[in-house]
Amino acid sequence: MQSYGNPDVTYDWWAGNSVVTNRSGRFIASHIGHTGLIAFAAGGSTLWELARYNPDIAMGHQSSLFLAHLASIGIGFDEAGAWTGVGVAAIAIVHLILSMVYGGGALLHAVYFEADVQDSEVTQARKFKLEWDNPDNQTFILGHHLFFFGVACIWFVEWARIHGIYDPAIGAVRQVNYNLDLTMIWNRQFDFITIDSLEDVMGGHAFLAFAELTGATIHMVAGSTKWENKRLGEWSRYKGSELLSAEAVLSWSLAGIGWMAIVAAFWCASNTTVYPIEWFGEPLELKFAVSPYWVDTGDLSDATAFWGHSTRAALSNVHYYLGFFFLQGHFWHALRALGFDFRKVPSAIGNQKDATTLVEGAGFNGRAPR
Repeated sequence: MQSYGNPDVTYDWWAGNSVVTNRSGRFIASHIGHTGLIAFAAGGSTLWELARYNPDIAMGHQSSLFLAHLASIGIGFDEAGAWTGVGVAAIAIVHLILSMVYGGGALLHAVYFEADVQDSEVTQARKFKLEWDNPDNQTFILGHHLFFFGVACIWFVEWARIHGIYDPAIGAVRQVNYNLDLTMIWNRQFDFITIDSLEDVMGGHAFLAFAELTGATIHMVAGSTKWENKRLGEWSRYKGSELLSAEAVLSWSLAGIGWMAIVAAFWCASNTTVYPIEWFGEPLELKFAVSPYWVDTGDLSDATAFWGHSTRAALSNVHYYLGFFFLQGHFWHALRALGFDFRKVPSAIGNQKDATTLVEGAGFNGRAPR
């Protein structure tokens, strides 16, 4: 966190990030705790939606964010191929159980284990200490993040291939093999919103799995090896190391999640292959007043939630505005990481007013003197 040159700076209680900035053990605890909260929200909300689900009303016209996502990956269908919600309660309960496990892990790291893992007696744990301005340390931790992302992509691809996911083109769950066509994948990065092939979707995830696992390996090896001035020479030194700090890493994280949220908003609003009409409602129309927003195009007279809007409308608009504010947080923290002093803003505004008063008092009134 930026201290404006004061090494003894203290933060108020609401500046939660400051508590974990230099305490890697507490940082891990907060991550595990957040994961537990997410798991609890997913499990609890799924049970709530399932209890309120009305089979006589289209799922996309009900409060069915979690049910819709489960249905789109082929969960909740009976042997006849109709969506009845079978198995959904079990998945929700597993999430609730996992939330307790995560909560216990968070408490252990917050109360029992060392506040800083570099003080741990476990050699492997000490490798995950936090040195915000150390490229080797940061790239080592980044590599592990990429590894889990890659594993998640593999899981999704294999789930579609073995279990199957819902294909709106045929109105049923089917097994989907990935289409690993690199030309298609390159072209799809520009028109992914109009993608209409589940094979292409899985091909993109398969490629992501390869890219992320490759990146994970490189980052973990590079983070464990002293590369600078040895094998590759001076040019191998990470050129952005001067910009590394806790605040800079936070700003990049906010930029990533903000951009993903905005992309998801546009994708969800119009794509009916990944977001089937049966589960999310009809495609939306983009409008613009003070800012962009999406409106429903179908008949929502039977809608029972989201103030009469479809699941797709709620999902798209909420993602867009969350993404927008995440990006504002990115700009704020990025500027602070670069050394911008926000305390000088009020002074600058005050000086501007004083300058205007001075000019007007001299009789110029914004015009050049005669």
